[in-house]
Amino acid sequence: MRRIIFLLFLTLPLGALWAQENATTVNNNQGEIQPWSENVRYWQYKGEPVLLLGGSKTDHLFLADGLLEHLEEIQEVGGNFVRNTMSQREGKELKPYALINDSIFDLNQWNEDYWTRFQNMLKWTSERDIIVQIEVWDRFDYSQKYWEISPWNPRLNINYNYKEIGFDEKYPLHPSKDVQPFFHSLPDMPGYDKKLDLIYKYQEAFVTKMLSYSLQYGNVLYCMNNETTTDALWGRYWINFIKAKAKERGTSVGTTDMFDDVHKGKESVSAPIIFNDGEHYTFADISQVNSRNFDDIHWHELQWLIEQVNKTHPRPSNHTKIYGGGYSNYGSGGQEDGVERFWRNILAGSAGVRFHRSPNGNALNERAKASIRAGRLLESQMKLWELKPHMELLVDRSPNEAYLAAEPGEKYALYFTNSGSVGLDLTKAKGTFTLKWISITEGKWYKDEKIQGGVVATIAAPFKGGWVAALTRDN
Repeated sequence: MRRIIFLLFLTLPLGALWAQENATTVNNNQGEIQPWSENVRYWQYKGEPVLLLGGSKTDHLFLADGLLEHLEEIQEVGGNFVRNTMSQREGKELKPYALINDSIFDLNQWNEDYWTRFQNMLKWTSERDIIVQIEVWDRFDYSQKYWEISPWNPRLNINYNYKEIGFDEKYPLHPSKDVQPFFHSLPDMPGYDKKLDLIYKYQEAFVTKMLSYSLQYGNVLYCMNNETTTDALWGRYWINFIKAKAKERGTSVGTTDMFDDVHKGKESVSAPIIFNDGEHYTFADISQVNSRNFDDIHWHELQWLIEQVNKTHPRPSNHTKIYGGGYSNYGSGGQEDGVERFWRNILAGSAGVRFHRSPNGNALNERAKASIRAGRLLESQMKLWELKPHMELLVDRSPNEAYLAAEPGEKYALYFTNSGSVGLDLTKAKGTFTLKWISITEGKWYKDEKIQGGVVATIAAPFKGGWVAALTRDN
């Protein structure tokens, strides 16, 4: 299967291959999540444009107890976007493989509970129009403490030993060091060894098993890795693999990869890989910009990334992780930073945003719920894809005080991080406007005002806390 897929994707130019792949599938599968036909920087689902907003209590969502109730909780506040890593780090009863004698795994037998939970998650999210972004591989599952409990560790399975497979007993370094041979099982990878052909067999079986469930549903996006530092060949191979399997079923899927150094912006080595390849990375996941970057710096880095993503190959930009909590040493900041990043992402033109799980994100706590509700209230007044950032229209703004997206003369979404007062240049916008205040702290309407156009209008937040002023021109 491996050689067949590589030949398929090397014998045609990428643009021709993309056109051929989608010519018969997109028109036949309008119900699937895909770039919106009228504005490919946003998503459409079941033929209608959709803004993805979300938060959830865990990343490996399908393994969570009480999942159905949690999905209903997400839906109740207006959430429609979740992350699902194909986790290998849970207790031995929740691994993908069957236990032998309650102590060792057989990689040739599946743990039906693991896969039943996965199928239930897909079914329940589909029934609720919740979009699932799957991450196929998570580097943290195969190093440090999680390698000690991994079914892929030769000590814990009956299928191979350390000498046969070429694995070490321990991988104590941070997985960003990319010393785990697990991610080099392809012949073109820099760390490849022929011994790894054996592990590849099980990797292919795992992904094939996953796809046997997920390709039945149209609410699924595919991200190959979490925060990868491995050569991009690894992720592109699995993208090709998944696309080929989808094509066999007469469907098409959205695919991407999440590179670790995207938070570095212009200094990122990996970000241009996404910018320049719209065939493999049919959407961008730029979640890592939501760590280490704060306030106006976050806004500028975010805008730059979205601009670069869309310069040559316009497509949606997702944030399946918005950090904010725990004050981690890698720059997660506090919960208030998570809320700010959520709103900057929306106003900058992101297609999908989701709060990261606790402790380094707001998960689905009260702050997250309020922001999601507030986002839907704003959407009831104006669609975010109708707006673009227009910070030049703000007067007397202090650093990180307020952010603006607008369709000048018609609609304005003005976000205050924590109260504040700014001038809004409406000198070219004639007539009157209705301003509706939305409390981000509580996720509800506060009051309406009338604003006269033709002037620089002073807009002052009513109280402390986060606010959105939604201005729309009166008829």
